[in-house]
Amino acid sequence: MVGRHATGRRRAALTALGTLVLTGIPATAAAEPPPAPGPPPSAAQTLGADKPSAQVLRAMERDLRLTPSQAVTRLVNEAEASTRAGRLRNALGGHFAGAWVRGATSAELTVATTDAADVPTIRAQGAKAAVVKTSLSTLRAVKKKLDAAAVRVRTHDTPVWYVDVPTNRVVVEATKRSAATAFIKAAGVNGRGVAVRVSANRPRLLEDIVGGDPYYINGSARCSVGFSVTKDQQQGFATAGHCGRAGARTTGFNMADQGTFQASTFPGKDMAWVGVNSNWTATADVKGEGGRRTQVAGSAQALVGASVCRSGSTTGWRCGTIEQHETSVSYSQGTVDGLTQTTVCAEPGDSGGPFVAGAQAQGVTSGGSGDCTLGGTTYYQPVNPILSDFGLILRTASAQTDTPAPQDNGAANAWAAGRVYEVGATVTHAGVRYQCLQTHQAQGAWSPNGTPALWQRM
Repeated sequence: MVGRHATGRRRAALTALGTLVLTGIPATAAAEPPPAPGPPPSAAQTLGADKPSAQVLRAMERDLRLTPSQAVTRLVNEAEASTRAGRLRNALGGHFAGAWVRGATSAELTVATTDAADVPTIRAQGAKAAVVKTSLSTLRAVKKKLDAAAVRVRTHDTPVWYVDVPTNRVVVEATKRSAATAFIKAAGVNGRGVAVRVSANRPRLLEDIVGGDPYYINGSARCSVGFSVTKDQQQGFATAGHCGRAGARTTGFNMADQGTFQASTFPGKDMAWVGVNSNWTATADVKGEGGRRTQVAGSAQALVGASVCRSGSTTGWRCGTIEQHETSVSYSQGTVDGLTQTTVCAEPGDSGGPFVAGAQAQGVTSGGSGDCTLGGTTYYQPVNPILSDFGLILRTASAQTDTPAPQDNGAANAWAAGRVYEVGATVTHAGVRYQCLQTHQAQGAWSPNGTPALWQRM
């Protein structure tokens, strides 16, 4: 267990971080070669947030009630905040308790820690510091106990539970308090700071709808295309797992033969991918407002509080904000863990469609509650686990088609395009070690030495 004061190794990490802030250049050994000429790209430039599509901006202006200038500023701020949060997460180690953005333009980044000694380091990165009681790793451990209990007990009246980072607690949403109390007791987490929120909302799968483009399963049910992907030479698309089982055949929006479900996971997760025939071509496009297309540039995961937009055939292009990551939802068909909760509205027919934050793919629509008249809550299955579990490559504007390198922990641990890297992961590239700042699938153009928004030199 980490003590109240930083260890020598941790102090060194914090000192290096402070040097980076004060000088604006990486802390390097004297023997290292001089940096390449010209300033490195900013986080906004790396993630494409500095050049958002008109479809994203218009929907953000409408749904988040922003001016055009505020929408542009918000996307840039969110991209930069994610990089700063990643640096601090790596530096604070076990004391890290989460990060989130707030404000109309996401101008305020807050980073939480369990150690007051970390406050100067957090502030040096231009973030607001919150000193809390419980680390993020401890909160996740509590939620895992709830996940395990959901396998053993009925969760019909406790349909949602998650780690609420801004309030530094685990929350169980229930239709009645007695049901939440029983669930918490069954999980053995009484007295662990688990809060109860009574809500009449009961999420359901949005399986009878069309997302970006519609497709039909075995000639009857229909769902939505999420994101185009490739695996070796096979093209296809990611979608929701509840839409079909492995082996199910699909037809496209024009009712022409399209492909076959190659793999599907539901419940537990809500992910699948369809391999298409030679008549179909994978693109980086997502349908935006009025059917106009916007392109995906990568899959860097956005922070809690960040803006996010969804494409669906029933309610079109809608935007909102991310409320929680790592949410568990108990549908009548089974529990799904690891979903992201959002304020984006959705209705039956929107299932399987893509969620994007700026130009970054976030996930595919799973289910939700409410509607787009009165408002509601929608959950998506994050895209990075889909890519990692099934060995897929996200089709982006850079048109990367390489097969992902094997996920291993070999001694060399060399960076490789196609791998999904989590925050804190370490790699070597061109003889230098780097640490990941934002969860993402590595793109060919995103090598660590050229993307300080995603990688920190160690």
